[in-house]
Amino acid sequence: MKLFFRFLVLILLTGCIVLNTSAINNPVKYVDPMIGSDYHGNVFIGASVPFGMVQLGPTNMSKGWHWCSGYHYSDSTIIGFSHTHLNGTGIGDLGDILFMPTTGKPTTFKGSFDDLSKGYVSLFSHDKETVKPGYYSVQLKKYNIKAELTATNRVGYHRYTFPESQQANIIVDLGEGIEWDEPTETHLKQLDARTIEGYRYSRGWAKNQRIYFRAVFSKDMIFTKVIEPVFRPRSKDSLNVHKAMLSFGTKANEVVEVKVAISYVSCANAAENLSNELPGWNFNQTVKEAQQLWNRELSKIDISTSDPGVRTMFYTSLFRTMISPSEFSDVNGEYRGADGKVYRSEGFVPHTIFSLWDTYRTFHPLQSILNPVRTADWVNSLLDITEKQGSLPIWHLVGNETGTMVGVHSIPVIVDAVLKNINGIDTERAYRLVRSFEARNDRGLNYVRQQGWIPADMENWSVSKALEYAVNDYAIALLAKHLGKTADYEHFMKRAKHYEHYFDAKRGFLRGRLANGQFRSEYDPSFSLHEQADYVEGNGWQYTFMVPHDVKGLINLFGGKKTFETKLDSLFTVSSQLNEGASIDISGLIGQYAHGNEPSHSTIYMYSYAGRRDKMAQRVRQVMKDMYRPIPAGLCGNDDCGQMSAWYVMSALGLYPMNPVNGEYVLGSPIVQKATIRLENGKKIRISAPKSATHPVPEKVFFNGKEITEPHITHAELMLGGKLRFNMTNK
Repeated sequence: MKLFFRFLVLILLTGCIVLNTSAINNPVKYVDPMIGSDYHGNVFIGASVPFGMVQLGPTNMSKGWHWCSGYHYSDSTIIGFSHTHLNGTGIGDLGDILFMPTTGKPTTFKGSFDDLSKGYVSLFSHDKETVKPGYYSVQLKKYNIKAELTATNRVGYHRYTFPESQQANIIVDLGEGIEWDEPTETHLKQLDARTIEGYRYSRGWAKNQRIYFRAVFSKDMIFTKVIEPVFRPRSKDSLNVHKAMLSFGTKANEVVEVKVAISYVSCANAAENLSNELPGWNFNQTVKEAQQLWNRELSKIDISTSDPGVRTMFYTSLFRTMISPSEFSDVNGEYRGADGKVYRSEGFVPHTIFSLWDTYRTFHPLQSILNPVRTADWVNSLLDITEKQGSLPIWHLVGNETGTMVGVHSIPVIVDAVLKNINGIDTERAYRLVRSFEARNDRGLNYVRQQGWIPADMENWSVSKALEYAVNDYAIALLAKHLGKTADYEHFMKRAKHYEHYFDAKRGFLRGRLANGQFRSEYDPSFSLHEQADYVEGNGWQYTFMVPHDVKGLINLFGGKKTFETKLDSLFTVSSQLNEGASIDISGLIGQYAHGNEPSHSTIYMYSYAGRRDKMAQRVRQVMKDMYRPIPAGLCGNDDCGQMSAWYVMSALGLYPMNPVNGEYVLGSPIVQKATIRLENGKKIRISAPKSATHPVPEKVFFNGKEITEPHITHAELMLGGKLRFNMTNK
C-alpha cells in the first residue's frame, strides 16, 4: 500500500505523465511518415535508414508534379517497389530497379488507367498500408499479396506473403523510372536459380545516371528475361530495355524474400555491399536494426510537450531531415566521381542529393549542431565534386550537376562549416575552391562583375539571382576575414551589398532594373510567372526580404526600424491573390508571405531585428500551427530534402539561423516546454520554456543564468553546452 501511495504522489507531482513524457526511449513511435504525402509535400514513402543509399518504397502508376517522389496520398495504384526515391523535391527522378510481386500469368506490361485489370499494376488501400521509419507494408488487392519492405544502408529487403498459387511471380522492370527519368541502357543476367544482377543507365534530371544491383531470392526461380521496346516521352522515341519474370509456386501464406543491393560503381560492388551488410535472412531483425538506427538519430533531441500533435510534428520533421544527403560510396570506399570516373574515398564518406538552394537556409545549420561528423563528409563531398566537375555544385544528384535553381549555395554550406570549426575540413582548400566563384561568367555573373547588377531585360530571374549571389559573396567575405585576407574580405563584402542596386525607394521593393539602369515602368509586386520573370518561384513581396545576411542594411534602406516593421506588417496583411500563371511553388500564403517556398523562410525572424519580438512570435506560432499539421496534407509546400521540416524543428526549439553563415541563431518562440539536445562532443543544450504552450512571446532569455540582450545566441556558445531559458509572456 505504501508503494502505491508513493506512486500516486509521484503522478500528482509530475502532472499528466501521458502528455508530458519524454520521447527519448523510442522516438520512432512518434513519427508519422505519411505527413506531407498529400497536397504539395512530395515526400518519400517507404523504408530507409538515416542518410542511406537505399530508399525502398512504392511507386504509383501516375505521373506529374505531385508524384515527384513516386507516391501521392491521393493515388490508389502501385506498379512496384523501387530502390531509389527523392524526398520532397519539385522535380521527379530516380525510381530505379522496380520489383513487383504478382500471381497468375506473368506479364511485363505495367498496365494503363483505361483498364487496370491488364498489366501488373495493382490497387491498394491506405487501410491496409503501414509506414514507419525503416518499415513499409501494403496489401496488393489484385493479388492478395502482402508486401513488406525494410532496408540497410545499401540493401533493400523485400518480404512478400503470397496466397496459394501455381503461378506466383516477381516482375523486375528496368524500364520504369519516376517523372523525368528515362532509361538509356539496361542489362539483366541470371547467375543461378536464386541470384540475378544487372544495371540501369538513365537520364532525366540527372543527365547520366548509372546504377547496378545484385538480387538474391529465398526460393528457386524460373527466370525469363524479356527485352521490350519502351516509349520514352521526353525523347519521343523507344528503347529496348531488359525486364524479367521470375516464376514459382506457393502455398497459402508462403513467404518469399528478396534482398537487393545497389551500387553506383559496379555489379561486383553491389554483391560486396550485400554480403557485407545483409548476409543472412532475418527480416524482423533487419526492421529492428533499422529502427534502432532511427532511434539513435532521433534521440539526439528529447522534447517535452503537453501537445501530442506537436510531438508528432516535431519528430516527423526531425525524421525528414535525416533522409538525404544519402551515402554514395560502397563498403569498399569506391564511388563514382562527378567526372564519371571511379575513385576510392580517403578521409571522408561521399554523399549525394544536395538540394542546396533549399537546404543552405536551415537544414545545414541544424545539422551543424546535430551531425558535425556528417557535415564534414558533406562539405568534403562538395569540395570533391567541385574539383572533379570543375565548378562549385548547385544542385547535385547521383554524380550529376543539374544546375537547378539560382545562386551557388555549396558556398555558404562550406563556409558555415569551416567557420564553426567542424573537424576534418581543409580550410585553405575550401577557400581556394569557394573563391573560384568569382571567375564564373555564366548565369548572370558576368554582369555582377562588370556593373554590380544583372539587367532584367538581359537575364531571366535577374533579381533572384542577384540576391542569392549576394549571400554567396558574403559567405566568401567572412571566410576571407577568418583567414586574414583583408583585401578579399573587403572585395567580397562590397559585392555582398549589391542587393542595394535593386531597391526602389519610391515603391519600397527590390525589383528588376533594365540595361539602361531604369526600373520597369509598370510593376506589380504580387505578379509572378513560373519561368520568365524577374523572380524565380516568387514575386516582389517575397524577394524584397531575401537579404538574410544583412538585415540591418535592409532596414536602413527602408529608413529605419519603424518603416521596416510597417513593411513587414503589410507583407502579412496584403491580399493573397495571385495572377494566372503564377508559380505553383508560391504556397502556404499569409498575405504574400509564402511559407511553402524557401525564399520566405527567414522573413518572420526579421521582426526581432526591428525590435518586435512579439510580432515575430505571433507569426512563427501561426505558421507552426497552420502550415504544419499531423495529417497527410500537413505540409504547405515541397519538403525539399528536409528544408521545410528543418524550419519546424529549429522554430519549435526557439532557435533560427536567419543568417545562414555567421553562426548566429535568432531567439524565437519555442513551442516545446523543454528540450535537451545531445551534442556529438558529449555536451548538452538544455532548453526550457515552461509557459510556452499558452505564452508565445519571449520576454527575456537567459543562457547559463545570464540574460541575453541581443536578438540571437551564437553557435560557439551553444556548443559549450548549458541551459537556455525562455521566460515567456502572452503580452
